[in-house]
Amino acid sequence: MFRKLGFLFVVCLAFTDVCLAQKNIIQSLERIVPGQGKVTIHQDPRIGMLVGADSIPMGEDGKRVIKRNGYRIQIYAGNNTRQAKNEAYSIASHVKELFPDLSVYTSFYPPRWLCRAGDFRSIEEADAMMRQLRASGEFKEVSIVREQINIPLE
Repeated sequence: MFRKLGFLFVVCLAFTDVCLAQKNIIQSLERIVPGQGKVTIHQDPRIGMLVGADSIPMGEDGKRVIKRNGYRIQIYAGNNTRQAKNEAYSIASHVKELFPDLSVYTSFYPPRWLCRAGDFRSIEEADAMMRQLRASGEFKEVSIVREQINIPLE
C-alpha cells in the first residue's frame, strides 16, 4: 500500500515539475543544478516575454508575427511635407499593384517620409527583390536597409 502511495507521490511531483518547466522553459534551462553545470541564455528580452505567452503581437495586417532583425528595401525617402507623404503612399500603392505579395510599409521617421518593402531574413533575398524592383523601371532609387522585420506565424 505504501509503495503505491509513494509511487503516486513521485509521479505527482514529476508532473508538477514538468508543468512548471513548460510555463517558463528559459528559467528551467537556466536553473543551477549541482554537478550538472550552468546554462546561460543570451537573447533579446522580447523573446522571454513571448515564451509561455497566450498571445503573440499582431502585425500591421492583423496577423500574428514575431519581430526580428532583417532587411527591407527602401523605395522612397522624402522630406516632412504633405507632398512627400502623398508621394510615399502613392509609391506604396504602385508597388502593391506590381508586386501584390510584397509587404509594403509607409511611415514617418522624422524628418522624412519613407516607403519600404519586404520582410527579408537575408541580404541575398532582399537583393533579389531589389533587382526585380529596378528591372521594372518604375522606381528610381532603391536600396537595402537593415530594419526590424515581421515574420508571420502560420
